[in-house]
Amino acid sequence: MRMHEASKSRTYVGTFVVSAGANMSSAKIWHVCEGEQLVERVESLTGAPRSVFRHNDLVMTFVPEQKILLKEKRESLGMFPDLLKSADSRIADFYEVKPDGVGRVAGVDADVVRLIPKDNLRFGYRIWVEKKNGLVVKLQTLNTKAQVLEQAAFSELQLGAPVKMDHLLQMMNKVEGYRVEQPMLIKTKASSEGWQLISPIPGFMPMSCYKRPPSGANTANASDPLQCTFSDGLASVSLFVEPYDAQRQDRESSMALGATQSMTRKLGAHLITVVGEVPMSTLQLFANALESKK
Repeated sequence: MRMHEASKSRTYVGTFVVSAGANMSSAKIWHVCEGEQLVERVESLTGAPRSVFRHNDLVMTFVPEQKILLKEKRESLGMFPDLLKSADSRIADFYEVKPDGVGRVAGVDADVVRLIPKDNLRFGYRIWVEKKNGLVVKLQTLNTKAQVLEQAAFSELQLGAPVKMDHLLQMMNKVEGYRVEQPMLIKTKASSEGWQLISPIPGFMPMSCYKRPPSGANTANASDPLQCTFSDGLASVSLFVEPYDAQRQDRESSMALGATQSMTRKLGAHLITVVGEVPMSTLQLFANALESKK
């Protein structure tokens, strides 16, 4: 909880680098909070130019090459870095916590902590935590052999930086020349849409469930994609359900990129896609447990 609160309450500017296998990306982050108000700007430094602004639960993504602005509301499951997915999670029931020495990241002294999974359903973590206030400054995701699958860390960090909230909000509201797209998300429950997990996956609790109507639609219908998210407090898994299209989806598949695994399977007239930062065997359990009630 100390890490969780630090990620929300500290004001800072930093460069954050994520590496997974041969892939590496980086972003510049401005993060400021005043009371209950949180504003954040994330500017990609690799790949296509992109700016993401967040004001509490409002997220606006600017894609300058296409002059598109994606505007959406997101439930706050923990601010960047999004380590804790739920504040009331029972993390200690599924992970053993061990001190793992001290370190230094981006000029900041840090305590190092290991989170060791108590089963084979989830990955482990090594976390570097700023000594004074608990901000996560580096995070490694470890496989069952304690090998690093993915790591993310600040390469440069200025704590208590003079970031002005009103200045970031002014930048966020400069939308002239952009085509605004606002995807509709309709909150629902898997059971209301005719789906259920016949055997729950230990530790993973339902966090959210949405229908995603196509762009421009005003209402949802039965064939719209469904996304349900589950979390054990650290790792998350998303289940996507959509109508099966034989011309577009010709075979079942699986893939891995760093800690993120994904798989698809055909279930009756539907295509099931499962994505998460967990072992592939855990995704398989989710896919096999999903059942249509209709």
